[in-house]
Amino acid sequence: MSSQENSESLPEAQATAHGAVETAGDPFADPGLPAHKPRIQDIDERAAKRSERVVAFLFFLSMVATIGFIASYVIFPVDKIVFIFPFGHVSILNFALGLTLGVALFCIGAGAVHWARTLMSDVEMPAERHEIAAPPEVKAQVLADFRQGAAESGFGRRKLIRNTMFGALAMVPLSGVMLLRDLGTLPEDKLRHTMWSKGKALINMNTNEPLRPEDLLVGSLTFAKPEGLEEDAEDFQTQIAKAALMLVRIKPEDIKDKRELEWSHQGIVAYSKICTHVGCPISLYEQQTHHVLCPCHQSTFDLSDGARVIFGPAGHALPQLRIGVNDEGYLEALGDFEEPVGPAFWERG
Repeated sequence: MSSQENSESLPEAQATAHGAVETAGDPFADPGLPAHKPRIQDIDERAAKRSERVVAFLFFLSMVATIGFIASYVIFPVDKIVFIFPFGHVSILNFALGLTLGVALFCIGAGAVHWARTLMSDVEMPAERHEIAAPPEVKAQVLADFRQGAAESGFGRRKLIRNTMFGALAMVPLSGVMLLRDLGTLPEDKLRHTMWSKGKALINMNTNEPLRPEDLLVGSLTFAKPEGLEEDAEDFQTQIAKAALMLVRIKPEDIKDKRELEWSHQGIVAYSKICTHVGCPISLYEQQTHHVLCPCHQSTFDLSDGARVIFGPAGHALPQLRIGVNDEGYLEALGDFEEPVGPAFWERG
């Protein structure tokens, strides 16, 4: 059978030069839109009022949840753990923050969706496709459609919805303001004090035993922590970052600073281990020069002369801890550091 005969046998098709068959008619004809069915809210004002109250309630519930989020920050401690079924043991603060913030955001979304589905106009408005650069008449039509949509949404007429929505949207950002608390320490005096106080024994960091003067030899370097600070404590890292202590025994005649000598015991001087540049732990000691070196940025301090800075970017000397010996012969602190340890901070005033 020839190609001509094939073409005659397909009366509703056309044969192209490459042998492909093209279907007659428009396979993508516009099926049109189904007839519009009004909602109950469109014909019954009482039903519209009910939907309005539902939307307003959701926005109001969002405001209550936002207040709960802020209250949770104030009420619940950071370290409080409780059992909540079925989640198990969780942080009550994290649970409360997540729950209240989730409810606040969900209610705003649910309120907006319910408003759009029940009260805003749902009439389909088809429009022909046009070029990106719309002609003036199209721009005018868009503005007219926008004004019509705004009027049909009832935004101006339904003041209860409008006002509660504004309230919910205005209060949700307050949750973000509360989150700023986690960016740093609250304006208190926590950075000015450590765990050291009068009568607290100096505990060897390696042996976890209290130190006696005879445990330290001339030229030796020992690290200590306050009595009562255990490594398994939840706040150990926070406390040791301020209270870490280094002890060096120097011959009394080699100590140049008068106050340093008065605050020492038999040549044993106690200084903060935290560098005053950016807070690195100091651990390198030169016996002959009595210098300690910070390994991070090479700040160097002279422990025989009030731990003053002799090299590097550190801004001030290491704080000294006044020490003595208790009735049992163990080294003890005679108070806290007189100045904040570590790097300078603007709150010092």
